[in-house]
Amino acid sequence: AVGRSAEGARLALRLAGLAALLLVALVAGVRLGAVDLGVGQIVEAVLGRGDATTVTIVRELRLPRAVQAALVGAALALSGATFQALLRNPLADPYVLGVSSGAAVGAVVAVVTGVAARLAWGVPAAAFVGGVAAMLLVLRIAVGVGGGRALDTRVLLLAGVVVGSFCNAVIWLVLSFADAESMRAAIFWMMGSHAGASWRGTLVLAAYLVPATLVLRLLARPLDLLGVGEDAAGYLGVGVERTKLVAYATATLVTAAAVSACGVVGFVGLVVPHVARMLWGSAHRGLLPTAALLGASFLVLADALARVVAAPVELPIGVVTAFVGVPFFVWLLRRRGRA
Repeated sequence: AVGRSAEGARLALRLAGLAALLLVALVAGVRLGAVDLGVGQIVEAVLGRGDATTVTIVRELRLPRAVQAALVGAALALSGATFQALLRNPLADPYVLGVSSGAAVGAVVAVVTGVAARLAWGVPAAAFVGGVAAMLLVLRIAVGVGGGRALDTRVLLLAGVVVGSFCNAVIWLVLSFADAESMRAAIFWMMGSHAGASWRGTLVLAAYLVPATLVLRLLARPLDLLGVGEDAAGYLGVGVERTKLVAYATATLVTAAAVSACGVVGFVGLVVPHVARMLWGSAHRGLLPTAALLGASFLVLADALARVVAAPVELPIGVVTAFVGVPFFVWLLRRRGRA
């Protein structure tokens, strides 16, 4: 009991530190941009006081953008940690199972057909529908191959790769018939951007993320036991197939919601869980909240960097995460190879 209490205290202290880091990242995300703002100006604007232009910039543009980036980063990191546990594969991430490609199909179709121009929520809605459709197709293939009884994680991985490849072919087929402006808009969306963030979209994303976080938190111990092996987990009382299905569906829905909000953003779900393991270890009770807070901070800072590094041009957020994520992951692989 004393050991569990001490472990809980260490986790609480670490999460408090990561929450403080996230707060700093949010302040930086609101402060940096075409118009630099001081911390005092930000506080005054949040409270609705001060210059009207500053209030509009902070409350209607930068703050919802920073909060959306934090939610997307947390969602992708949570999904990545879950998929890596579910597939027992450290290279798994939210996009390996075809969800992002399915969401991209929906978004591209919405842009090319003109739905995006007629409906403000057309692209996010179409992207979410595409991501969920890809999830259901992958799930149907995996369960069908398993005889309708078992969800084979190896088949799940292969089905995700196949469905993702098919979705990419559909994307380029649709873009072949698009005009230049639609093609540009679709490709920019696929590279990721928080430029269109709003409080409405942020609240919708939060409505998916909060209950999903609670569900995954309840699955922390079963995910730990699945890491030992499915047979051993079953002997220890885990409902293996139910756990795999709930974890996969929850992580996929969160990924689809994140992709529908800002487009395809890579490497967050791949790299951040590894960093979380370095800080906490592989026990999911601490790993999941650690990954969520780290992912949130990382994507907020990456979005701020995307706005200022080549100003006045804004870089796609996926470009920034790739430039940061690829060297870090190569270093991580080399470090593990020496261990």
